[in-house]
Amino acid sequence: MSTWTLDQLKTFIRDAHGQQLETARVAAQGQAYNSSHPQEARRQWAKLSLLANRRMLDNAEGRSARVAQQDFMLRMWVIDRLRPDDTDPDWSPEALASDTLDTLTFTPTQAAGLAEGWRDLPIEQIRELRWHKNLTAHLESLVGYLAPGPVRERLVTWTATRPLLP
Repeated sequence: MSTWTLDQLKTFIRDAHGQQLETARVAAQGQAYNSSHPQEARRQWAKLSLLANRRMLDNAEGRSARVAQQDFMLRMWVIDRLRPDDTDPDWSPEALASDTLDTLTFTPTQAAGLAEGWRDLPIEQIRELRWHKNLTAHLESLVGYLAPGPVRERLVTWTATRPLLP
């Protein structure tokens, strides 16, 4: 797949399932990272990687945190390396901030409180705290792109809470 064209991989992704989608996601992401491609082509490969990643949610319960984390990290990479683009929500820092906050189920205060005694928590809660740590991995980079305001402040609070999580 790493030698396929954008159109070939796009066609494949339409009908792919399970591990095939993960393989396609990784192949497209590898092309996005390839600095020999023009910037617009890299964005198109990144968009295709996001498509494969998001398709993994079809008939795959319990993987939404992993899909979201992959999504957030690639979007942050594009914003950092290829510059933000407020005309496309995938490359907009504000949209990424909003999507991140919408995905989190704990507040920073709740997460920090639970993290204090995390070793005594049921495995499901430990897993959820770990998901929150993974889902906020990109925030230190992201806050630098945001204007001062309530959303930025919420994300800054999360960056201080993240190291406390298991």
